Amino acid sequence: MVEPELVHIPQGWFAMGSETGQDNERPVHRVWVDEFLMASCAVTNAAYAHFLRATGNPAAPFCQDPAFNHPEQPVVAVSWFEAVKYCEWLSHRSGLRYRLPTEAEWERAARGGVENQLYPWGDAPPQSLPDYEARWKTGPEPVGRYAPNAFGLYDICENVHEWCSDWYQAGYYAISPEHNPTGPERGDRRASRGGSWRHHVKASRCAARSSIPPEFHYADYGFRVACSL
Repeated sequence: MVEPELVHIPQGWFAMGSETGQDNERPVHRVWVDEFLMASCAVTNAAYAHFLRATGNPAAPFCQDPAFNHPEQPVVAVSWFEAVKYCEWLSHRSGLRYRLPTEAEWERAARGGVENQLYPWGDAPPQSLPDYEARWKTGPEPVGRYAPNAFGLYDICENVHEWCSDWYQAGYYAISPEHNPTGPERGDRRASRGGSWRHHVKASRCAARSSIPPEFHYADYGFRVACSL
């Protein structure tokens, strides 16, 4: 299947950030996000292969590595620029407006409409997740194997870091607009969200932020598409 399964993320206010996290997650601030659609899963190797065949874009690193090339694993080591190209191709093919989510949209979606919880599932530590000790031994797990969050999103704070559309700025929350923030106008790194199979702790808090330069190809970076309404 080329086009992803999309779930509806309702419009609304939410408290973005965390007072107990890193400095770049403060201050906690109220943010309004318009309704949008988001893919239930990260883009898989199988879905990305359609894009490669159609465009002739070079395959991602590690595509021949058995630790990373299962069709239902999330595609990894895709740069931010390549993720944007995929969204543009999918938009042209489908007639919908696919794109990367903003940081605010991603956090709103990850929280599942619930305030004041550390993780999509509540406040229990990541080690409480089903089969935690058996998963993520050599790479990411195939998508959608475990229960989704309240909005129907799978693996939203685990498996791979997911690119966001925003430039990253550590102090952005202090100047962020209240409605549909899209990040600073410029920067050196692009924002990302979610946990990683490669980390000591495999799942992140909903508010946790990360970033790398947009041209980098990391084996624990993938992406999930959003769609404007």
